[in-house]
Amino acid sequence: MSEFSPCLDCGACCSTFRVSFYWGEADSAPGGLVPERLTEKVTPHLSCMQGTNQPSPRCVALMGDVGDAVRCSIYEKRSSTCREFPFHGENGQDSPDCQRARALHGLPPLPSNPRGPGLIPIVAA
Repeated sequence: MSEFSPCLDCGACCSTFRVSFYWGEADSAPGGLVPERLTEKVTPHLSCMQGTNQPSPRCVALMGDVGDAVRCSIYEKRSSTCREFPFHGENGQDSPDCQRARALHGLPPLPSNPRGPGLIPIVAA
């Protein structure tokens, strides 16, 4: 069963927040994954995704139009910040940050408890 994810037609979080993370997550560091060529230095210990440290942020890795079909071009190599950002409905929980990002982009709010009873897997006894 596939999990409900509003992220595939949203992208608002990628165009609202600065995506900063420990510099050691860049692929130039041992074990790092995030392509360093897509990052910029914020402090001696923090990097961020290019485009997100701007007054009108938009991550360089976001492809598509916010509110339409979008995708992350480095999804498998994304930072811990992105991996840990809870989308609205993940694990049946609301995400105020997700809702705020959507509102800033003129997108309608997602319903509370978006998984709803029809999307919870039914286990046969």
